[in-house]
Amino acid sequence: MKALITGINGFVGRHLEQYLLSQQIDVWGTSRKVNSEENKSNRLLLDFTHKEPIVQMLNTLKPDLIFHLAAQSSVAKSWAEVPGTLDANVTKTALFYDAIKQSEIAGTVKILSIGSSEEYGIVSKENIPISESTPLNPANPYGISKVSQYMLAKFYASQGLHIVHVRPFNHIGPGQSLGFVASDFAYQVAKIELGLMEPILRVGNLSAKRDFVDVRDIVRAYGSIVTSGISGEVYNICTGKPTEISELLKGLVSLSSVDIEVIKDSSLIRAIDIPLYVGNNHKIKSVIKWNNEIVIEETLKSVLNFWRYQVQTEGRVV
Repeated sequence: MKALITGINGFVGRHLEQYLLSQQIDVWGTSRKVNSEENKSNRLLLDFTHKEPIVQMLNTLKPDLIFHLAAQSSVAKSWAEVPGTLDANVTKTALFYDAIKQSEIAGTVKILSIGSSEEYGIVSKENIPISESTPLNPANPYGISKVSQYMLAKFYASQGLHIVHVRPFNHIGPGQSLGFVASDFAYQVAKIELGLMEPILRVGNLSAKRDFVDVRDIVRAYGSIVTSGISGEVYNICTGKPTEISELLKGLVSLSSVDIEVIKDSSLIRAIDIPLYVGNNHKIKSVIKWNNEIVIEETLKSVLNFWRYQVQTEGRVV
């Protein structure tokens, strides 16, 4: 079996590649730029601006599975770059699906459309835990782009493509960039341990509760639901259990080799911060045998070790 991962060089793409390879699946991936230092022959340069090269690539490669991860994935960046976010996540996705529809594999390939819990946006208390039937109410341009991508998935599924859409909740794991809470905390802890920062962590609201899923559990779900899911349907990927932000911080600080003082800073508190956001995973578990296997303590340890390595060996943010 052969799989194609768009955006393979991203945080999730790299983990998905490793998982699929462990399942003896031949993996290929596209990226807007190929890092020659990696010397990986399975990387394809593709920017999704022209249909013909995509059709040609698909006809040559003939993948059985496609995981469409390529996207502008930052909520914060989406506020500053609304047109760019919509172009990357909606326009280029439509062009990609059009290319698949015109290719020789249109009738056989199975596609996974990667959405986000941000599609649900502001959710009323009575709708928590959040199920797939919860009304979509995106609160930022990124969420809007992912709702649009979901509608594209439904449309192209009605046109004959086999497309399953997923809505993963909060990703967490080694390799995640800064701008996400666990990485931000772990990066600072790693710098404090090396004496590059004073032993003080300034934090905002720690009482918010989120549904954190280890990225390695997420990609396992991707690998199963792409073939077992019903085309045109949507599935949440979540633990169904809330974790308070304070628990992430407490776990990372407890793993540290130095004493760290935590100080609340009102300037770091968001104007809008939903107190509880947790998903319902009954639908996906009714289709595939999946559960989150990696406990939060193990996840935090791997995140901290990742940032320790980055700070110690590279001295730069990746």
